[in-house]
Amino acid sequence: MANPVFNSKNFQQQMHSGDGRGGAATQQTPGWYQGGAGAPGQSQQGNGWYAGQQGQQTQQAPQGRPGQQGQQYTPEQLEQMYAQPAAGPADTGRMSYNDVISKTVITLLLVVVGAAVGWMMPSLMVPGMLVGLVLGFVNAFKREPSAPLILLYAAAEGVFLGGISNIFEQMWPGIAVQAVIATFCVFAVTLALYASGKWRVTKKSMKIFMIAMIGYALFSVVNLFLMLFGVTDAMFGLRGEFPLLGLGIGVLAVFLAAFSLVVDFTAITQGVQAGAPQKYSWSAAFGLTVTLVWLYVEILRILAILRGNN
Repeated sequence: MANPVFNSKNFQQQMHSGDGRGGAATQQTPGWYQGGAGAPGQSQQGNGWYAGQQGQQTQQAPQGRPGQQGQQYTPEQLEQMYAQPAAGPADTGRMSYNDVISKTVITLLLVVVGAAVGWMMPSLMVPGMLVGLVLGFVNAFKREPSAPLILLYAAAEGVFLGGISNIFEQMWPGIAVQAVIATFCVFAVTLALYASGKWRVTKKSMKIFMIAMIGYALFSVVNLFLMLFGVTDAMFGLRGEFPLLGLGIGVLAVFLAAFSLVVDFTAITQGVQAGAPQKYSWSAAFGLTVTLVWLYVEILRILAILRGNN
């Protein structure tokens, strides 16, 4: 599931404006200096008492800062100022890859903790699924990312995954470990292809992706109602009644989840390059967690169909 937060109007506006903390054109830094090597010749804006300008050999500082009011700087002092490192994302409150990684690790750890609870108490599977579903929609369409709601979503989805994994494990021992390994293998391969530039999102591929997602969503809704009313297999629905259809749908879903990861990677890259506010690191972590949960469930279903010969 592609992260809808990155496509929201609010996110796009904040990426271009930098939310007052960083942008594609002009970036602000706390303290007295913004810039670095190569700064001469580029007019920059700072929050303090210094801004480098081409051809200007002397600067004045206000009272109380290094170089009292009226004092001039030598070329050597200016050169030292220019040589200082540029402000990083952490200094300007902008989104960075490290932020995304750390927050994704936190959400996945909560998924694991929740899974341990669900594994020990499988009866919590349905409540966990419902709570996770509601929080998923709330987080997806919320204007601003909320770290507590995203963390609660991760914990609830973990409870659901733990419960369903325990049930499947009782029927087919070892299936949960196989599903976890397969999930991270798909994630690693997708990330490697994206990093190498061999898999990119295009307008045409996005159109195909959206059509396939709509078809998959309709099938899932129909399948769910048929299962709830006892028309088809209580665990797999149409997938259980028609195993070849179930395998085909499962493979399609895995591919869609992999493509969704590429969409998330693309949005994260664009957000970092555009200087998006740091808070959107939580949105990135949420999007990746949603996709990984979906990917795990689909792989678990495929393995169950194959091993159960349904």
